[in-house]
Amino acid sequence: MKNYNFLFIIFLGIILANCGNTKNGENSIFTFDNSNYKAHYTIDDVISLGILNPNSKEIDSIVYFVNDKKVGFKKGNEKLNFNLKDQKLGYQNLKALVYFGGENSEATTRIELVSNITPKLLKYKIINTYPHDAASFTEGLEFHNDTLYESTGSGTSSSGISCKSFLRKYDYKTGKIFKQIDLDSKYFGEGITFINGKLYQLTWQEKTGFIYDAKTLKLEKTFTYDKDIEGWGMTNDGTYIYQTDKTEKIWKMDPKTQKMIDYINVYSGDSKIKAINELEWIDDKIYTNVWTKDAIAVVNPNTGAVTGILDMSGLRKLTQTTLDDSLNGIAYNPKTKTIFVTGKNWNKMFEITVSE
Repeated sequence: MKNYNFLFIIFLGIILANCGNTKNGENSIFTFDNSNYKAHYTIDDVISLGILNPNSKEIDSIVYFVNDKKVGFKKGNEKLNFNLKDQKLGYQNLKALVYFGGENSEATTRIELVSNITPKLLKYKIINTYPHDAASFTEGLEFHNDTLYESTGSGTSSSGISCKSFLRKYDYKTGKIFKQIDLDSKYFGEGITFINGKLYQLTWQEKTGFIYDAKTLKLEKTFTYDKDIEGWGMTNDGTYIYQTDKTEKIWKMDPKTQKMIDYINVYSGDSKIKAINELEWIDDKIYTNVWTKDAIAVVNPNTGAVTGILDMSGLRKLTQTTLDDSLNGIAYNPKTKTIFVTGKNWNKMFEITVSE
């Protein structure tokens, strides 16, 4: 693998090395032959799937599965070469269903598929600086028709002000509030996104989402998450919604049914990036904050591979904020083709351009 040491500096310690351990199924007559398996694989690799037969059983055939999907069939104890190019990053669960003497037995193990891409270190330039409400515990930030919307969680500002969750529509240049929806005190507001004439909003640990009319902000529907996850960041590609849950996963949701239909795991090199938070879809890439870190990762939404890194630590000294007030909030304005970033309880918001 390439040297990714500079990423440890940029991410300020958020990248945690993961052991690429492989586990063979216990209490099985057969086990996977993983003697030559590597700690990490990439999509360029081909893995040899085969089993050990310590009891010298007469094997009729073997059916091989990867992540519970059948990938091949072999007579006797033949091995199967499997190309990893179409697999998502993360752990791949391998299974061999072995048929012998009218019986069958399973062998299982797993391997870890990591990114083979070296992320580029990106640059940013501050175009404008605007006021930001220091009492806003920013969780979601999004433009719609050239107007900025913000979703906040409950929290306490740097000045000690206690604030409830709200959804706000306002003039980003002056801070003038056009409309505000206050959430019930039992909800902690999280990410937002606009799609199909609706505004979707997540809550943190309440497993509840809201759907508003995009024009009036009238609440039309409340839905329950169909997975046992937390609600963090949110964005969309015009067809599907993407959301985070505090782990390395980005879930893909059908906005019509609010059902999760897929997910990707975010990796930078051979390390997965946990606690990804606020999301924004920009030029077919997902830009994501990493919780408590002054960095933005640019992610390929098809694979989960981090392709770029923005070190935003220089912004903190320009704000009146504490070390606990995390960078969080990414909004792309398609009219100006610029990106707006802020943080939880930050007193400023920055309009930036990004380049290599």
